Amino acid sequence: MTEVELAQLPSPCYLLEEVRLRRNLELISRVARESGCRFILALKGFAMWSAFPLVRHYLPGCAVSSLAEAQLAHNHFGGHLHLYAPAFSDQEFPILLRLADRISFNSLSQWWRYAKPTLAAGVSAGLRVNPEIDEVAVDMYNPCSPQSRLGIPAAELGNTLPEGVAGLHLHALCECGVESTEALIDAVETRFGHLLGSLHWLNLGGGHLLTRAGYDLARLIHLLRGFGRRHPGVELVLEPGSAVAWDCGPLVASVLDLISRGGVEIAILDTSATAHMPDVLEMPYRPDVRGGAFPGEKRYSYRLGGVSCLAGDVIGDYAFDHPLVVGERVIFEDMLHYTMVKSTLFNGLRHPAIAIRREGGRIEVVRRFGYADYEGRLS
Repeated sequence: MTEVELAQLPSPCYLLEEVRLRRNLELISRVARESGCRFILALKGFAMWSAFPLVRHYLPGCAVSSLAEAQLAHNHFGGHLHLYAPAFSDQEFPILLRLADRISFNSLSQWWRYAKPTLAAGVSAGLRVNPEIDEVAVDMYNPCSPQSRLGIPAAELGNTLPEGVAGLHLHALCECGVESTEALIDAVETRFGHLLGSLHWLNLGGGHLLTRAGYDLARLIHLLRGFGRRHPGVELVLEPGSAVAWDCGPLVASVLDLISRGGVEIAILDTSATAHMPDVLEMPYRPDVRGGAFPGEKRYSYRLGGVSCLAGDVIGDYAFDHPLVVGERVIFEDMLHYTMVKSTLFNGLRHPAIAIRREGGRIEVVRRFGYADYEGRLS
């Protein structure tokens, strides 16, 4: 990104690189064709609806987990809609029935509560199950522990499915490689294999990071084809979130102040870890900064801090070839998945603007935020 292009952007700003998004979508579409599986967009990972006109050329629908997500998918995406939530409310469920093509229930009690209206509406019904595998290192993101509230364990489900259940839904992975997908399929066939013959579909959830460099696509296609040969009557569905927007654009921020505290040089930015990239603190992880390195690897080191009043709003320590100056842009790479969807207006901080660099090179700012957005979510 040139200095001229940087100057065109408001700060802070999420910037989608349309060329990169299409690259990911073409890869996912190829895997779908060669494996015979259906891939849909998980809005919990990427819900930038200004990009939906491009995404829906490649993906036939969305996976959603709330009424708001369902309405967004209906209004801006269209196509197939697969709904799952840990629990549904009596107030919202009739609306959801009008939007969803498939609904997965998190528990048998939820199934029995809503089975009759679901089947009467002609919506294909499924149950979320827990395959009880351990493929996710961070407990916060692992849905498969024995005490997990997400999904029904095999022992509780028993030997037969309730009449009217057409599918099973699993989610067990988080930014995983193909070996974890293989472990998931093995667990499905081991724990739920006796039920597969009665199913119309099986949703393997998200966390399949097939657009990451080095992912073994040939092995994934082989695995999915093999499942299809063994269970020819079952449609296999995957719903990647991160994989769609992986490495598709940065969060651009600016230096507001430079201070020194306790022997540490600190650059305070106009963005925030807690408000704009919360996985930095939750995961936690250290985002890549363009031109940045680990302290000691380059001459000038800084602690990059957020602009909120949270003491722990610290992004990390980085080294640069040159001393930072107030007003300089700092570019955090790969910041489009699980960022906009998890951002908050904590402290009244302005949400980063949203921009797209079109495939021809033109940069379009599609949304700016201000006081009205903060006021509008409170009363």
